[in-house]
Amino acid sequence: MVNFNGTLHNASSNLLSLENRGYAYGDALFETIKVVHGKILFWEDHYFRLMASMRILRMEIPMNFTMEFIESEILKTVDANQLLKATARVRMNVHRVEGGKYTPSSNDIGYNILTERLASDFFDLNTDAYTVELFKDFYVAPGLLSTLKSNNRNINILGSIFAKENNFENCLLLNTDKTVVEALNGNLFLVKDRVIKTPPLSEGCLKGIMRKQIMELVEKLEGYVLEETSISPFELQKADELFITNCIVGIQPITKYRKKEFTAEVSKLLIEKLNTKIRLS
Repeated sequence: MVNFNGTLHNASSNLLSLENRGYAYGDALFETIKVVHGKILFWEDHYFRLMASMRILRMEIPMNFTMEFIESEILKTVDANQLLKATARVRMNVHRVEGGKYTPSSNDIGYNILTERLASDFFDLNTDAYTVELFKDFYVAPGLLSTLKSNNRNINILGSIFAKENNFENCLLLNTDKTVVEALNGNLFLVKDRVIKTPPLSEGCLKGIMRKQIMELVEKLEGYVLEETSISPFELQKADELFITNCIVGIQPITKYRKKEFTAEVSKLLIEKLNTKIRLS
């Protein structure tokens, strides 16, 4: 079952027209959310990121789009798919309503919510081989729009095709200044000695929800220093550890970049603290 503007429909229903602005112009945003046994993880952060993103894209936020209303719509959809006692990946799409060309006829919005069952309730550390490479065919242009989770994901799609064709698990994206921004599906952290680095939003990386959680955990991590700073490609092979963060997997350690192999000690420590934080919240 899918939720389309508050009404549940069979997943096979034809709900989107060819004039949908998310399809026609990429005029849409989305949030990817993990729901564990009816509990939406980091819901407040997701909600405020969505509201801020809608304002940036000049979308009209409906009066009823409160945190409580959207939470109830998400859980209604999870329940309709019999996932309240399981773990689900939820994607909420928000698009501007049909009408106009580049200039919209209206800034009103519509939304839809989809669910997918996940195997694990909490975040497990995957230590399988995970090799990455730089994707250098196209570059991220730093700016406010690059921090949004919009439907304009061409560079992520092309990078994913490149990774698949060359037997990499993931790729790292560069910005137009040729510094490392993020992975195809999450934010990047680099560990060298006792310093943990992640690119600042000004470099063009996504304003990730899990990025925020990990940064908060690192700041409380005894003996480590957090730095929001540029990461050059040359630093990657000198690092002790590299890992990727997103809301579905939590932390994904990178095991190899070119000839350099990495440990996962900090990743293991942080994922334990992340799961503890979730249990206590």
